[in-house]
Amino acid sequence: MTEADPLYNDWIHQQLRVQPDSLAVFDLTANRSFTWYQFNRRVDSLAARLLADGIQPGDRVAYLGLNSSDVVEIFFATVRIGGVYVPLNFRLTAPELSFIIGDCTPSAVFYDQAFHAVVAEIDRAVMPEQIFVSALDGSDSPYETCFAADSTPVEPAAANADTLSMIMYSSGTTGKPKGVMYTRRMMLASALNLLQPSEASPESRVLNVMPLFHIGGMQFILMAVKFGIPHLMMRGFDPAAMLAAIDDAQLGITNIGGVPAMWGAMSLMPNIDEVDLSRIRVAATGAESVPEPMLKEWQGRGILLQEVYGMTETSGVICMAQKADLPEHMGYAGRALPYGEVKVMKSDTEEAAPGELGEIWMRGAPVTPGYWNRPDATEDAFVGDWLKSGDIGRLDETGRLSVEDRIKDMYISGGENVYPAEVESVLMAHPDIKEVAVIGVADSKWGEVGCAVIASISGNPISLDALHRQCDGNLARFKWPQQVALTDALPRNSTGKVQKFILRQEHA
Repeated sequence: MTEADPLYNDWIHQQLRVQPDSLAVFDLTANRSFTWYQFNRRVDSLAARLLADGIQPGDRVAYLGLNSSDVVEIFFATVRIGGVYVPLNFRLTAPELSFIIGDCTPSAVFYDQAFHAVVAEIDRAVMPEQIFVSALDGSDSPYETCFAADSTPVEPAAANADTLSMIMYSSGTTGKPKGVMYTRRMMLASALNLLQPSEASPESRVLNVMPLFHIGGMQFILMAVKFGIPHLMMRGFDPAAMLAAIDDAQLGITNIGGVPAMWGAMSLMPNIDEVDLSRIRVAATGAESVPEPMLKEWQGRGILLQEVYGMTETSGVICMAQKADLPEHMGYAGRALPYGEVKVMKSDTEEAAPGELGEIWMRGAPVTPGYWNRPDATEDAFVGDWLKSGDIGRLDETGRLSVEDRIKDMYISGGENVYPAEVESVLMAHPDIKEVAVIGVADSKWGEVGCAVIASISGNPISLDALHRQCDGNLARFKWPQQVALTDALPRNSTGKVQKFILRQEHA
């Protein structure tokens, strides 16, 4: 039996006691808003339905779809009964989703009706009996039948710091997704870490447009609910809609965040200079390198973009540039936040001096205890209690982190991690490909895109269209290469490994 720790009491109940009639969640796309009292009633009703369907503490509950207030309800109803929430990446294909669902074995799956076609293609053998579809707008749907008007309040399941509450999948370099385990300690530390640099309070208004299957979007929810901050959300990122929301004085948005591609898209909108940005107090960006011209462009508009650094394995942001650091220390991701530690290592035993490059390591309350069903991957990722990031960086004399490069071959396209081994495996099924290596190359729109360097069997060129046909149905579109280069043979070292640094020199 779980020994309860009052520090990890139900967060919604905490807000219910102090501000029941204040705004909790506002779904701008569906034009639906809920006070803490209304939000709690819906979470209670959904939690009661999950229990009635036989879902027990520790059971997994998955969601596939776009952002909506439904997502927040499903997450907190699952947590209330002691279940484990699993957000699914809606950009993945049916085979990719089948692997993840088969790995985490959920007892219930909720999904957005817009993804009915992909759900229909998921391997039936891995799908549970309990499946609920939602329209995401409160209209009649199987999801809305879960909310009985006469449901009795649900007593939150006992929880402590080590209670598993979420599994968020992050692809590995082998191409097989890994489930990052989230405990209550991690979620509390995540919310606490983001609070101070966000300068957030119940008077703030947080706008979230990032996908909630990523910790970047979910961390906003953790902070907002834990500290009673009104949370505004959109179905997804649209530059025109986001700027319109920021410009709306009645909404009063104070906090925003997004990957560099989002900031780039907004800066290209024809009405950007007419938008009132004066209410924005904190604007965060991260997930990939932020070009200096972008930082300076937004600075000219009165917005100091605060760079962040973190991983799925660290519950999101573990470093964040402070306003006091800007613009003098522009380009740094800031110092480690209060509930985590960061160091840079030249090797597994030697720490780098200030200014020296090395691998970024992290530890502390926000760091995962490991990967679901993957003790081997967990062992590989840690040295003692230090998590090895696979990223190269340096610390200055004051502890500010500069992220310089990635040790792994992974690249980031439009804020999404792409792992070449997975893409290469799919491309190798093409009948005329002898060998292939995928590298990330710079792209003005997406930050980076994949370039497939190919040696063909016939010696004839293979078109980009042919590669896309090979990827179709096997890989999410953001993983598809956008460039192709031909070679007689891939460069390899004496052990037969492809020397990708040579390919980057030739094609980047």
